[in-house]
Amino acid sequence: MKIYIGADYRGLERKNQLRDFLLSNGYEVSDEGAYEYHEGDDFNDPAIEVAKAVREDFGSMGILICDSAHGVTMQANRFKGIRAAHCDNTESAALAREHDDANVLCLSAHFMNEDAMQEIAKVFLETNFTNLERRVRRINRLDEREDYD
Repeated sequence: MKIYIGADYRGLERKNQLRDFLLSNGYEVSDEGAYEYHEGDDFNDPAIEVAKAVREDFGSMGILICDSAHGVTMQANRFKGIRAAHCDNTESAALAREHDDANVLCLSAHFMNEDAMQEIAKVFLETNFTNLERRVRRINRLDEREDYD
């Protein structure tokens, strides 16, 4: 499974740590930035890159990190087919995968340390979706939209 990972300046250090952890555990990882610390850069850019990559690479997963994880979660969920979940513990990560087939994990650089991120990412990546009719139906409805003038 390929993992696309990205972060803004606030999540850069944690992203690099998590990227190295994933690589050392045999995952194929594509780093979508940020690559250097630029204070005040926008969380939108790495979230857009990861969301597009996951959408185009069926079966892949994404991980996004910013200060609170809220911004990257909101940005990634703007893309059809992306189900980004902000998880702050392993139980939440397991449920996001089992019940909602989440394909992008969003983590907070401000509220989590390196060990917590590793544990949560490991559970997220190793947990399978429980393919029940009601769950598939609900997931399919996520991409319904209403057009506005």
